[in-house]
Amino acid sequence: MKNISTDSLRTLVTVVEVGGFAKAGDLLGLSQPAVSLQIKRLEEMLGHKLFKKQGQRQVPNQYGELLLPMAKQMLLQNDTILQLFTKENVTGKVRLGIPSEFAARILPAIIGDFVALYPEVSLEVKSRLSKHLLSVSREDQFDLVLALNEDLNSEKFPVFMQDQLVWVGDLSLAQNDVVTLVTAPEGCIYRRRAIEALQLAGIKYRISYSNADLTGLTAALKEGLGITVLARSTVPNELYYELNTAILPSLGKIGISLTKHAEQAEHAVDKLAEFIALRLT
Repeated sequence: MKNISTDSLRTLVTVVEVGGFAKAGDLLGLSQPAVSLQIKRLEEMLGHKLFKKQGQRQVPNQYGELLLPMAKQMLLQNDTILQLFTKENVTGKVRLGIPSEFAARILPAIIGDFVALYPEVSLEVKSRLSKHLLSVSREDQFDLVLALNEDLNSEKFPVFMQDQLVWVGDLSLAQNDVVTLVTAPEGCIYRRRAIEALQLAGIKYRISYSNADLTGLTAALKEGLGITVLARSTVPNELYYELNTAILPSLGKIGISLTKHAEQAEHAVDKLAEFIALRLT
């Protein structure tokens, strides 16, 4: 009976997150040849190559994409078992910056589990537009930033996963001559992608309502004030969505970056970053 090394799986996930063997080695405390060797042994065990070259980055191929969520789940189980039985002492304060839609839709379950495992870590969470979260002038406000990123090959803010953008709400409203939108304020990636897609398709639009908070947008959508655009993983369960319709064009994908800016409590920041990356599949 063969057993897959969790070290190899952790190396795989890290290479995907940072986009290269050398960067992964820096984070894992391994040389680049050691990282390459771990990936090679994993590929030999599974009988398939797992990466392909895309520009200067190493990205998962079809087999790597298939393995990635299962690898993350195995690592999560591994780390949970170790934490429960070894009671690793992780302390400190982590300031997390996150878009409101992730805070509302995904964060509660993740943070609840994290706090249960690491009760001595104090979390301070603030929601901002991704544009602001990735702003250099705001880096010192956060130890860890989860943000949308349109540059899928960004070196400064590496994309560790991608999500599909979708149209959300009562899409029958798009049957009219003018598509009515409810959006976050100017500067929101979703807002800009919606407008650009409609303009490119020659479809008229108007913005009927703006709110930076997902709860406010959800209420407006339920009232039929218009439709909006979100990343598929953040759509509330009670709302309908489609990639495209006979009228509404496809929106493409968006990158998601998880970037550390910590100088203090680095162990706690590393743990939260790893926890979020493993759970966001």
